[in-house]
Amino acid sequence: MEKLIVSPSPHQRGSVTTQKIMLFVIIALLPAIVAATVIFGIRALLLVLVCTASSVLFEFLCRKLMKRDNTISDLSAAVTGILLALNLPVNLPFWMAVLGSFVAIVIVKQLFGGIGQNFANPAIVGRIVLMLSFTPYMSSWLKPFWYKTADLTTSPTPLAAEWVVSYSSSSDFVGKITPPVSYMDLFLGKTGGCIGETCALALLIGGLFLVVTKVISPSTPIAFVGTVAVLTFIFKGDVLYQVLSGGLLLGAIFMATDYVTTPITTKGKIVFGIGCGIITFLIRNFGGFPEGVSFAILLMNLLTPYIDKLTKTRPFGFVKNKEVKQNG
Repeated sequence: MEKLIVSPSPHQRGSVTTQKIMLFVIIALLPAIVAATVIFGIRALLLVLVCTASSVLFEFLCRKLMKRDNTISDLSAAVTGILLALNLPVNLPFWMAVLGSFVAIVIVKQLFGGIGQNFANPAIVGRIVLMLSFTPYMSSWLKPFWYKTADLTTSPTPLAAEWVVSYSSSSDFVGKITPPVSYMDLFLGKTGGCIGETCALALLIGGLFLVVTKVISPSTPIAFVGTVAVLTFIFKGDVLYQVLSGGLLLGAIFMATDYVTTPITTKGKIVFGIGCGIITFLIRNFGGFPEGVSFAILLMNLLTPYIDKLTKTRPFGFVKNKEVKQNG
């Protein structure tokens, strides 16, 4: 007589693993890493290596101390390290970058149970902690290395730079306002900022790879960037400049699409992206920081369980208890 085996779902498993997904994310981040190295020099690559190595090491040691199975082979710690590095200025001291990795891996990820249990994106929290703790270092931006003289030169990010007003004649009361950084420089990354956020071209290439391989859904990035663009247009700002500046593309493509800390349903992803876009716009235009992407994603991470609850799909044939009592 043949035995029946009862087991919980899932009953059918696919070939996609956490390791494979994380490997695809790393591949998608390679253009940004290469661009950062070309734009800011070899120290940008060293910063990526330091953050990645320290993140993997912290996860290995933490899992050992907690006497849990080690998970460094799933590559999630490496992805966190890379994302953290790409959100840092190139001249940040390495020991601060290591501290950010500690916060991201040990405090945000492992103390909450490890992968799949963290309440927020670890790299985002690591960056915010560093920004609030070491503000002068986190807000000091070096120009791309080909602009350097014998001494290091600093420059504001495109969002913090002042716009240029020019007048055609002395009698001209209405001057022509031009952006401090050209659109082409923003697209290619020839400007100051975090090492991974300046080159829009590299980020778009990586994002397209993730969409084509179906690692991420385009719903959240489109809703995120689209909301910032629409609000900027309504308030008569420069839409293209806002989209290409700061960490909007980096955050929308690589961090607002995190599987653990963002909604599951398509409706939820759209709501999440719109919420991130609104908060980012408000902070950029009315807040005390020129950039608001990290704060926006963190705040929406905290709302993810509620978004999932409000947007969850209704099973076919489902009837509420009240409806059953009324019909009965």
